[in-house]
Amino acid sequence: MMDLRPNILIFMTDQQRGDTVLNGAPNRAKMPRLDRFRREGVTFTRAYCPSPHCCPSRTTFMTGHYPSRHGVWNNVNVGNALSREPWPGVPFWSRALAESGYAMHYSGKWHISDHDGPESFGWSEGFVTSSPGRPRKAGPQTREWEIYSRSDIIPSDDPGIPRMPGEIRRPGYPRYVHYGMMENPFHDGDVVEEAVAALSELAARDRPWCLFVGTLGPHDPYVPPEYFLAQYDSANVRLPPNFNDTLQGRPALYRRMRRVFEQLSPDEHRETIRRYLAFCSYQDFLFGRVLDTLDATGQANNTLVLYISDHGDYMADHGLWCKGLPCFRPAYHVPCVVRWPAGIRRPGRDVEVFISLADFAPTLLEITKAPVPSSPYPNPPGRSLMPFFRGESPADWRVALFTQTNGNELYGIQRSVITADWHFTWNGFDEDELYDLRHDSGETVNLAGNPVYAPVVRELMRRIWQFAREQDDICINPYIAVGLAPIGPGAATEKIMSSGPSGADSKA
Repeated sequence: MMDLRPNILIFMTDQQRGDTVLNGAPNRAKMPRLDRFRREGVTFTRAYCPSPHCCPSRTTFMTGHYPSRHGVWNNVNVGNALSREPWPGVPFWSRALAESGYAMHYSGKWHISDHDGPESFGWSEGFVTSSPGRPRKAGPQTREWEIYSRSDIIPSDDPGIPRMPGEIRRPGYPRYVHYGMMENPFHDGDVVEEAVAALSELAARDRPWCLFVGTLGPHDPYVPPEYFLAQYDSANVRLPPNFNDTLQGRPALYRRMRRVFEQLSPDEHRETIRRYLAFCSYQDFLFGRVLDTLDATGQANNTLVLYISDHGDYMADHGLWCKGLPCFRPAYHVPCVVRWPAGIRRPGRDVEVFISLADFAPTLLEITKAPVPSSPYPNPPGRSLMPFFRGESPADWRVALFTQTNGNELYGIQRSVITADWHFTWNGFDEDELYDLRHDSGETVNLAGNPVYAPVVRELMRRIWQFAREQDDICINPYIAVGLAPIGPGAATEKIMSSGPSGADSKA
């Protein structure tokens, strides 16, 4: 009997902001193929990753669990990694699909485990990379102390070395140029060509298939091909409204990071934005290559296609770039568009609810009818998105989104909660942050230290502890020298705020 379950095609970019694909956004990239794709599917405008970092976010996508349960907190390939692979027993939906009869193929960026590749998780492997342009291999990719013998190290005592446009000088570190131009950046073209060949082979089989295509653009350094760069005029590029935010009243680490990028002139920041948007356009072209091949197979109607990214980029917001411990929403907000002709009603819709990368594990398991893998963890944070595909709006859908990170190799415990009105960040290493998103969408005025907003802070901190309790997140202990949160974990079972201060009491 023929297996009529849908095929699954996932195209995941790296470090792409969610607003680059949204209508009316100032950072909208030119992505004509994705524009058409959006008209044929559903766009989730409030999709967020759990951590501003590749490895923990990708592992959440693959497992449906947050870092506190899958165990990947950082880049698994670096020398000072706290974790190098997921914990044993963590369920992966890819294994469940493989065991239920799906043909599985993986091409592109991995970044889940430093010890095992996709093959250990149910996939066949194509052109697999785990760091920019570098094929995966067992063991750490780079021993960081080896950098001090490299020829591109900038001597700390020779400031006379000419600075290149876009260069950020860091004496004693390898030379770094923030932007440039490449015809095949990070080997993304090779990844897609291999995936296209694999897609034709998968489509010829007599069973459903799942193909993962993982590019590395538009990750820094921002180096798009010339053709796509030519589509953007520097004169039309604007700096974000919060570009001049000095980050006073925020953690000192934020300001320290900002000083790195202050070496760039305003014109260099604008040029970097131009390159970033052009890099997004290149991803659109590559995505189109995959869609064209899918169309040629005749299987588009029975294939769910997902376009998504692992995390975002600051893109000059607050004068910052890349991602990291500054917990601003652009580092967490990701594009998310789903097309499934046989399963989505009323295509062309925008769905404006909070969704998480954790939602895709239960969604894919439901769609493929694969057995839910056994798990040592109850209360998974993800929920199936199937109701939204059917045009429904579940009344009990989440009204808050939580994040977890222990830092991107500059370690520091940080947890946050985002609602429609507020964004609160508990920084275990420094001052906390509270932003009123109704009146300060650029997150420039920190209200956490204002006693007027103390009830809001206490209620949102209570929610963070409640989520931590549900997800086994032992993020701190009660010892007197480290129990520095505005309210402790015992508040997880309490209702603290019945009403907030005037002007600050709605939907905390």
